[in-house]
Amino acid sequence: MSDHIEVRVTAGSPEEADRLAGTVVGRRLAACAQIVGPIASVYWWDGEVNRSQEWLVLFKTTAERFGDLSGCVREVHSYDVPEIIAVPVAMGTGDYLSWIDRETNL
Repeated sequence: MSDHIEVRVTAGSPEEADRLAGTVVGRRLAACAQIVGPIASVYWWDGEVNRSQEWLVLFKTTAERFGDLSGCVREVHSYDVPEIIAVPVAMGTGDYLSWIDRETNL
């Protein structure tokens, strides 16, 4: 497993995406967050297909911080079941990955 991950979280508004990014980065659970959007989402919920506009937050962190990061997102997110998906970083420059380590190390 990779030591570094990107965690993807969707939010229902730009304000919520900004709040999630600020809270997670402020607690040093991720070195940074990027907000992308709006994006169009199509998904099953309550037995039917739904469509909505969402914002995607991309957190750069370490695998070790995933549990705390996902707990923080659940604490402040408005969704009953927020998307919290970690993708391993296959490669990255040494200085960038070291920066992630420094900024998320308590």
